[in-house]
Amino acid sequence: MIFSIEEASAFGQVVVADLVLAGDNAVAVGLAASGLAPKKQRQAILIGVILALVLRIGFALVAIQLLAVRGLLLAGGLLLLWVAWRMLKDIREQAQESAANQAAHAGGTPPATAKSVSFARALISIVIADVSLSLDNVLVVAGVARAHPEIMAFGLILSVLLMGAAAGVIARIIQKYPWIAIGGVLIIVFAALRMIWEDSHLLLPHLIPAMPAWLGGGNHA
Repeated sequence: MIFSIEEASAFGQVVVADLVLAGDNAVAVGLAASGLAPKKQRQAILIGVILALVLRIGFALVAIQLLAVRGLLLAGGLLLLWVAWRMLKDIREQAQESAANQAAHAGGTPPATAKSVSFARALISIVIADVSLSLDNVLVVAGVARAHPEIMAFGLILSVLLMGAAAGVIARIIQKYPWIAIGGVLIIVFAALRMIWEDSHLLLPHLIPAMPAWLGGGNHA
């Protein structure tokens, strides 16, 4: 099959968008699952991947209609900021607990049993992140490849495969090096602010400048 220049351009843009947005989603899922026990961690990541696929298929079916609805990404970005705040709170509590255990150990007192993030709490964060980032991913891919449904379908499948492959690795890395979790939260905050900025520009174009293309702007028009 030979692609036209237009199709090749759309294909390239979809792949680049997937690498960025699937990375955001993988960080969100991996970070939310990193505080769970290994078995529950795998369950949470699997649920996150399946949910992301279902959401992307659902959003893709109404992608053209979604492109006409202003404010969706703004709402999704605000939800994502809330997820980042919850994750930051969990990271801080775990750090305080670790410091207390180290102090107790130094003083000869048995350390307290470490608390892990509850499965339900992690799953709520994963669901909200999936909804927000799946919406963003579908709108970006649809904006680039709306005239090429086969490229759009490929892009959505690719994004889920990339997310699934990366989320487990990210969760294990964060468990081994907890300080990396802060960087993960910053990535999620950046993704949220990017969504808020672009949708705010579409709602108030005279007050809010367009997001530069190098930040991922210009695909939701």
